[in-house]
Amino acid sequence: MTDLNDVVAHSADVADLHAPVPTLLLELQSLLGSLTATVTAATDRGRRPFRPSADWPARLGELAYGVYLLADQTGVDVAQAVIATAANLNRQGQQVQASSEAGWPFDPH
Repeated sequence: MTDLNDVVAHSADVADLHAPVPTLLLELQSLLGSLTATVTAATDRGRRPFRPSADWPARLGELAYGVYLLADQTGVDVAQAVIATAANLNRQGQQVQASSEAGWPFDPH
């Protein structure tokens, strides 16, 4: 298995992790809240720079896994959705750059 969607779906089947969408959303909210609390504490509420701890990649991976699991439960191909989002943002960014080049900050005409 090389497709990340398939890897998540298979592991969720083996571990019996499938749950209803509301339950998965609550779990994702908890994981994100935990990450937020960690960063808030580590930065003294934003007063110091954030330096990821040794467990940061695993915790971020758990959050990402949860998103993929939610996508699997709702029939969404996350990779395709992310690619489409990136393409839209790229297009929007190019439009903003094009409009700002035409007259920002001063229109020479």
